[in-house]
Amino acid sequence: MSTRVQALSSLTQVIAADWDALHDGSNPFVGHAFLSGLEQHGCLRPEWGWQPQHLTLWRDDELIAAAPGYLKHNSHGEFVFDHAWANAYARNGLDYFPKWLGGVPYSPVTGPRLLARDDADRHSLLAAIVAHVQAEHLSSAHINFHLPGEASCFGDDWLQRSDVQFQWQRQAQWRSFDDFLASMDHKHRKNIRQERAKVSRAGIRFVVRHGDEASPDELRAMHGFYLQTFAEYGNSPALTLPFLRHLATQLPRQLVLFLALQDDEPIAGALCLRGTDTLYGRYWGGATLPGLHFETCYYQGIEYCLREGLDRFEPGAQGEHKLARGFLSTEVHSHHWIAHPEFRSALRDWCARERAEVSAYHATLQRHSPFKSQDTP
Repeated sequence: MSTRVQALSSLTQVIAADWDALHDGSNPFVGHAFLSGLEQHGCLRPEWGWQPQHLTLWRDDELIAAAPGYLKHNSHGEFVFDHAWANAYARNGLDYFPKWLGGVPYSPVTGPRLLARDDADRHSLLAAIVAHVQAEHLSSAHINFHLPGEASCFGDDWLQRSDVQFQWQRQAQWRSFDDFLASMDHKHRKNIRQERAKVSRAGIRFVVRHGDEASPDELRAMHGFYLQTFAEYGNSPALTLPFLRHLATQLPRQLVLFLALQDDEPIAGALCLRGTDTLYGRYWGGATLPGLHFETCYYQGIEYCLREGLDRFEPGAQGEHKLARGFLSTEVHSHHWIAHPEFRSALRDWCARERAEVSAYHATLQRHSPFKSQDTP
């Protein structure tokens, strides 16, 4: 049996069932439907540096491993920041771009990145990634937000980086939001109740819509909130309304919208995706009212997880304000292969120092848990 590597410029080049057979389906972001939807509906724009280049491994005509990947000409939308690396290359007269990224565009969510049925094929896939970088004269390969269980597949020539996100983890004794609050100390419990009361007094109620329940008007409203947020921060929105409609039809029970209504009109919303045991908060937008952001983005999601029996809620990257609302510090990881040997050596030391700093920061955050000491998850 012969093994070959093929770089795909589009996921239309592989049968969806063959791609999806390489992962367990628990994470929607690596599914063929999500990734191909980005390509088909105008979310990966060349001027933003995103060029699909999925690396696949074939044994005869059978797809045995794959890494969702992109040729990158900048670091837009990655959330593992390497601007200092690019600047260092430029100061030394070297090109950092293009590079190859293994990950999910615009989505700093932990999930499988080396799609295969066993670790032997994952090792072969990583070797193919390195060979691809060398053959194409790229500066580097980066695999972001991979699963902890994939870390052992990376050899010593891959550099490890760490960061901190704030994630909610369900505890066995929590059956309701009141149970969740009861595990908190008095100060944090009181603050959350006050935030929720402000929203209630404003006459705001919430509806939850899965993709197959959302009306065209509700999808349009959610996309409008998304556009509003990006306009307020001066950023360019990537996701299109056709992509949102695609999610609603192709991932009908995995797309979850939390819509805030006032006088029966939507004034804010949060867009989430649901995996087997995890809710992933992705985008929010809406009116600027006291407590509305926290209710829409966090408390509605926590209630959903408790009601639906989900174990985790990842509300997105960054944000120490999440800690006070029950989202505890969690380390996330990435691995990086640098072609230039001198830079690889220098960055190895840099990454080691960064990991030590992140570990210390993580430990500090753990000491500021909002939960009572005996109930700290």
